[in-house]
Parts: sequence; structure tokens; C-alpha cells
Amino acid sequence: MPEFAELLQGYRRFRKEGYPRQKARYDDLVSKGQSPKLMIIGCSDSRVDPAQIFDVDPGEIFVVRNVAALVPPFETSPGQHGVSAALEFAVQFLKVRQIVVMGHGMCGGCKAALTQDLHGNPLGEGGFVANWVHLLDEAREPVAQKYGTESREAERAMEMAAVGVSIENLRTFPCVREKEASGELKLRGAFFAISDGVLHVRNEKTGEFEPAE
Repeated sequence: MPEFAELLQGYRRFRKEGYPRQKARYDDLVSKGQSPKLMIIGCSDSRVDPAQIFDVDPGEIFVVRNVAALVPPFETSPGQHGVSAALEFAVQFLKVRQIVVMGHGMCGGCKAALTQDLHGNPLGEGGFVANWVHLLDEAREPVAQKYGTESREAERAMEMAAVGVSIENLRTFPCVREKEASGELKLRGAFFAISDGVLHVRNEKTGEFEPAE
């Protein structure tokens, strides 16, 4: 696990090698601003960095990461709606053409949703996580009935079901719904596991995940 001093060493390598190599790219981003055409909603898990997985340059993807790559449904109640704000910015101002919800293997948030081990915990001791993954309660039921809650098979089913939940919640946002209907925006689901390094893409018609070619 890198300490802050090691992070600074990494920065120095980047400043010496990476930044000069990408200098033209950064200059272009400074002068023209960002204009990514793709948004990725991924998990905060340190093992699944979308920029690394998709091997993209700075400025190419607009990324939001949170526990279990979840999108809450559209709501107008007061509060600090971080995912909704990022989504609004990406769709209405950056005018992204695609949104990819990317789940992943061994997701702690999805496991918490499946086992419900943190339910009832006070805030600061698992309660925030429990409240967040409550978004998956409805999707959990068929998974738990079919696979139980303790097997790796159940966890994988929950991880993939969570992607579908976020995609459906995206469609509760009027701006997303309108742009998808007009063909200006496309929603996709994906799943990546570091255990085999294979990206799976969600079939829009069946909801099943298939290995990317």
C-alpha cells in the first residue's frame, strides 16, 4: 500500500516522463477544454480503474465512481446529489453520446447488498454503506432466492444485476430518457473482473453479459 511519500515519487515520475510525453494533449485540453463523448459510471474499488482498463488518454472519458457503481433514481428532494449532478453535467453540458455503467468482480458494495450484514449499523460504522446499497434491495430478492447469499455465484449474479439497476435508474432522469429516445444518447452495461481480465458487455435485449470481442 503506497504511503503519501510513495505517491509523491509517482508524481515525480509522471512529471519527468508522463507529463512531457502528453504535453501536447494537455495543452489542447487547456485551450479547448474537455469534450469527452463517453461517461463511465464505475465503482470506487481501487482495483478497477476505468482509464487503465480502457487504456484511454486524459480528456477522453468522464468518470464517476462510487460504491458499487450505483445510480440513484431521479428525485427532486433537497440533498447533496453527487451522482445526479455529475450525470446532469455530462449529459446536458458535455453532451456525452454514451453512458457506460461498469460493474466488477468481488465488489464489496454488492456483497453488502446481498448479505445485508451492514443493515442496522449506525452511520459511520457501515450505516452509510447500508443506506446506499439499499438501492439494490429489489434486485437482490431473485438473486438470493436462486443462489442464496453466501456463494461466489450469488455475488457474481448480484454484481451483474446491479448494473441493470443503475441503467434503469438512469432512465428515470428526464434528460437521459429524452436523449435516449431521440438517439442522441446510448446506455450500455459492462462488467470487468481482475480474476481473468475479461470485459463483459451487457446484451441490451436479454440483459445477459457476453465477453467483449
